[in-house]
Amino acid sequence: MSTRRKLFPFWIPLLFGLMGVSRIFANPRLAAIRTVDIVQLIAIGMCFGVALATLVTFLRRPRQGLP
Repeated sequence: MSTRRKLFPFWIPLLFGLMGVSRIFANPRLAAIRTVDIVQLIAIGMCFGVALATLVTFLRRPRQGLP
């Protein structure tokens, strides 16, 4: 049961991401998006992902005692 509890938060952002992707693919303006724009959006998403992962790692790290 503990394995299931650890994986549960992983599915929430994945579900929202898949809903967003499905909404974008249904948009007829998708054909007008240039490759450069897609690469830029992927890079921005990766940067936000790294920043969020770093923040979570920083907040979950055990705190050291005050000197």
